[in-house]
Amino acid sequence: MKTLYFDCFSGISGDMVIGALIDAGADPNLLVEELKKLQIEDEYELKWKKIVKNGITSTKFDVVLNGPSHEHSHDHQHGLDHHHNHEHNHVHYHDHEKEHHHHHDHDHRAYKDIVRLIEGASFSDQVKETALKIFKKIAEAEGLIHGIPFEQVHFHEVGAVDSIIDIIGAAILIHQLEISVIKSSPIPVGTGRIHIDHGIYPVPAPATLEILKGVPIDQSNIRAELTTPTGAAIVSVLAEEFCSIPSMRIKAIGYGAGTKTFKNHPNVLRVIIGE
Repeated sequence: MKTLYFDCFSGISGDMVIGALIDAGADPNLLVEELKKLQIEDEYELKWKKIVKNGITSTKFDVVLNGPSHEHSHDHQHGLDHHHNHEHNHVHYHDHEKEHHHHHDHDHRAYKDIVRLIEGASFSDQVKETALKIFKKIAEAEGLIHGIPFEQVHFHEVGAVDSIIDIIGAAILIHQLEISVIKSSPIPVGTGRIHIDHGIYPVPAPATLEILKGVPIDQSNIRAELTTPTGAAIVSVLAEEFCSIPSMRIKAIGYGAGTKTFKNHPNVLRVIIGE
C-alpha cells in the first residue's frame, strides 16, 4: 500500500504538484507521451528543471504556450495556477491582458469542452475519473460564485491549457506512481489582497475558499496567494485525510517549486511517498 502525503507548508498549486511528483521520481517523459492523447500538443510545450529555492533543490515545472500569440507566456503565466506566482495576475474572470494577445477559441474552453476533451482521450478510466472530478470541483465553485449552473462555466483561466495539463498531469503521475492512499497537511492559503479584473480581492480568492470547504486551513502570515484554485481542487479531491505525516516507511521525497520567492520561507510543495 503506497501512501502519498502532500506537505503543503507553503500552499499548493498545480505546477507545484507536478514539479513535486517529478522530483519524487515520477517520469516526466511518460507525462509528455500520455498528454499527447489529448491531441492538443501543438498548443504547448512542457519544461521542467531543477532549481534551488531558499536552499532547497526542487523541480520547477512549466507549461509554455505555443504560437505567435503566446509569446507573452513568460511574462504573464496564464492559467489559474500561475497567479500563485504573480501577485498582480488577473485571476478567474475575464483576463483582458490575455484578450489582447489571444483570439483563439481554446483560451475560452467551456467546462463541457474540457469534459469532452478528457472523455475522448484514451487515458485509463482511473486517470479520466480523477481528472474529471477535479475539474468538476472547480466548475462547481466558479458556478456558485458567478451564480450560474456549473455546466455553463466558461474556463477563461482554468481552461487555459496549463491548468488542463496540471490537473490531468497530476492524475497521470499519481496513477503511474501506483499510489493507493493520499493524505495531506492542512492547507495554508496566505493573506492579503490580489488584483483581478473585478478589482482587488481578498486572499484566498473566492473560488479557492469555496473549493476548500470542509478542508482544514492553516493560518499563515505570508502576504501572498499561497494556494490557487487548481491546487486547492487537486488536494481537496485527492486527499482522504488532512493530518500530520502518517506512520509509514519513507521511500521517496519530492520538492516542487512555486514561481514566487519569499525572503525567509522556501516556496515549495513537499511530497512524501512511503509504504
